[in-house]
Amino acid sequence: MGNLFGRKRRSRVTEQDRAVLQQRDKLRQYQKRLSLGLERERALARQLLKEGKKEKAMLLLKKKRYQEQLLDKTDNQISNLERMVQDIEFTQIEMKVIEGLKIGNECLNKMHQVMSIEEVERIIGETQDAVEYQRQIDEILAGSLTEEDEDAILEELNTITQEQLELPDVPSEPLPEEPPEAAPIKNRPKPELVAAS
Repeated sequence: MGNLFGRKRRSRVTEQDRAVLQQRDKLRQYQKRLSLGLERERALARQLLKEGKKEKAMLLLKKKRYQEQLLDKTDNQISNLERMVQDIEFTQIEMKVIEGLKIGNECLNKMHQVMSIEEVERIIGETQDAVEYQRQIDEILAGSLTEEDEDAILEELNTITQEQLELPDVPSEPLPEEPPEAAPIKNRPKPELVAAS
């Protein structure tokens, strides 16, 4: 039936990645072959020692030692390849970041061309002028008081507070301590509330 929507899925693995991975796989196969050979040669060296062929066993162990060194070199090469793959991936990410920064910088430059500092200062100045103008209109419409009116109001307020109010005279006789007919407050009957008509 093929692909359901007719689109081919692109692999994320690049040719560069494939080449590095193939080299790594070849080195691992070589490593495996060397490891199997080392085991065989060790067994063969034991057999030669049992048979009393010390010289041949020594030669075989030298060969084995050389192959062990090759095995260590192969480990280092695989490690280098894997590090190189990681470095390539990180460099690709860095390139995308740099490309993004470049595009962002171009956008900012275009925006700066459209709106210069002088233009922004002009707009802010016009806005402040418009706000001040609107405040003046609001004061006129609200009939707000002038500074002279406010001064007159404060003067009148001071005059009123300084006038002497007519208060009743304070009695000069001392008050009785307790009225004889007064009952304690707790036992006094509550006055009836008169309903407003």
